[in-house]
Amino acid sequence: MKALKGQVVAAYGRLYSVEIEGKIRSCLRRGKKSDVVVGDIVNIHADVIESIEPRSSLFYRSDAYREKRIAANLTQIIIVLAGVPTFSEELLNLCLIAAEDQGLKPLILLNKADMTEATQTAARILEPYSRLGYPVLTLSAKQDISSLLPFLDGEVSVLVGQSGMGKSTLINTLIPEALRETAEISSALDSGRHTTTHARLFHLSPQSHIIDSPGLQEFGLHHLDLDRIAHAFVEFRPYLGHCKFRNCMHLEEPSCAITAAFESGLINEKRMAVYRKLATRLHLPKFRKGLNDR
Repeated sequence: MKALKGQVVAAYGRLYSVEIEGKIRSCLRRGKKSDVVVGDIVNIHADVIESIEPRSSLFYRSDAYREKRIAANLTQIIIVLAGVPTFSEELLNLCLIAAEDQGLKPLILLNKADMTEATQTAARILEPYSRLGYPVLTLSAKQDISSLLPFLDGEVSVLVGQSGMGKSTLINTLIPEALRETAEISSALDSGRHTTTHARLFHLSPQSHIIDSPGLQEFGLHHLDLDRIAHAFVEFRPYLGHCKFRNCMHLEEPSCAITAAFESGLINEKRMAVYRKLATRLHLPKFRKGLNDR
C-alpha cells in the first residue's frame, strides 16, 4: 500500500482524524509521539501517521513543564470574548503575543452584543486594542454573524477563548451540521462549562477553514524568550534597539527606551504591566542565575 497525504481535521489524544480526498480516516501516530495537531499535513501508511509536512505556523501554549499544541498552518487567530462571563484581559494579551510571534492575523471578536450593558463595558476595555490597530468586531452569534464572514474569507482561522464566550455557538451558526454542544453559563462561578474537548477543523469553502478549540483558562508562554516577547508588543517596536544597554530587559534598567515611552504615555499601562509580569516571572530568574554563574 502506497503512502498517502492528508490533513488532520481532529485530534483525540493519540488518535487522529485525517481527511484524504474528502474522506475521513482514523489514524495513529507512529511510535509514542504525540506531536500531531489539527491542521497538520501528514503522510500516512496503513492508517499510521509516518511524518508531518513542514508547518507554516504553529499556535501553542506552554508552562514550565510541557507544551500544549493547539493548531498548525493557520493564517488567523480569532480571540472570542464576551461581556458575560467576564473575560480575562491578561489572557487576551497572551493570545495576541502568541499570534504576533507566529505572524498570524489577530481578530478580537466581542460576542453576545445582545447583552447591551455588559457588551458596552467590554467594548470600553477593548478600546486601547483598537488604537493599536487590532480589529475588534462586535456581534451576537445567536442573531447575526454576517459581519464576520469577510474576515473568514480565504483564511485558516482558529477560534480561541475562555469557556462560555460562545465559540461553539459561532461554529453552530457558521456550520449548522457541526452540531457542537453549547452550554449555559454558571452565573455563580462567572465562567462557562467546557463543551469543546478536542480541536476540530471545519471547511467553510475550498479556500476558507475554521478550527474550534477547547476553552482556555490559562495560556503560558514559556517557549518564548524575552526578545520574542518584547517584539510581540507592537507598540514596543519603534523603541526596540534604542536602549542604553543591548541586553536591556525593560524593567528597571537606566536609559531604557521602552520605559521612557511608557512614562511619556505612549504605552498603555495594562499592556506594560503584562510585559513586566512576563519578564519578571519567566525570565528574570534565568537572568539572575546567569549573573550568579559568571
